[in-house]
Amino acid sequence: MSWGRKGRPEERESSGLEQAASTLVSKLVDAGIDGVGPLDPAVEVAQKARARRKDVNAAIEDVISSHKKLAAANGFVTGLGGFLTLPVALPANIVGFYVVATRMVGAIAHLRGYSLDRPEVRSAVMLTLVGADASSLLAKAGLNPVGRIAGLAMKQLPAPALMVLNKGIGFRLLSQTAQRSLSRLGRAVPLAGGVIGAGLDWWLLNRIGDDAKEEFVQRELVA
Repeated sequence: MSWGRKGRPEERESSGLEQAASTLVSKLVDAGIDGVGPLDPAVEVAQKARARRKDVNAAIEDVISSHKKLAAANGFVTGLGGFLTLPVALPANIVGFYVVATRMVGAIAHLRGYSLDRPEVRSAVMLTLVGADASSLLAKAGLNPVGRIAGLAMKQLPAPALMVLNKGIGFRLLSQTAQRSLSRLGRAVPLAGGVIGAGLDWWLLNRIGDDAKEEFVQRELVA
């Protein structure tokens, strides 16, 4: 049997997942780092926190605290509009969580002296979201996992390597999203489910913030 120019069903499915993974990372970067709707860009978030606090570390804690509250709040993703139109069906609250996490890590990276205009830094921000999987994704992209995220952010990397890395991050986030969606199905009682969901998002974002503080070591402050 000939499958024609469109290829086998499994090939089309694989291509669709690859597109979804790449699109997810691209949209999270656009919304979380550059800002969308009511969400200010990560650089502005960092600058406002720095203006309120006497030193960088205090500003970082301010950023983490405000984003934990945002992630735990209900309904903030409604202002994101067309951003939620993705090639795969993803729950709005989970996508919104990753938008907030991306912006938080981007602001931390900026406060620690990394330029968010550089594609390597943007990929490093996204890599922070996958936690313990970071080293394996770097290795699969042909990058040295030693030094991990901070090392990646300070390098000049070829575009093909970054494309492979970003696609791997997207796949991992899609997998995490599916797992979190299934876990939320068991919380059918609205009030109790909402409280548990808010607490989980608070805890997960706090862990990502701790990882970002550890990974993005202080450099000379950017302008």
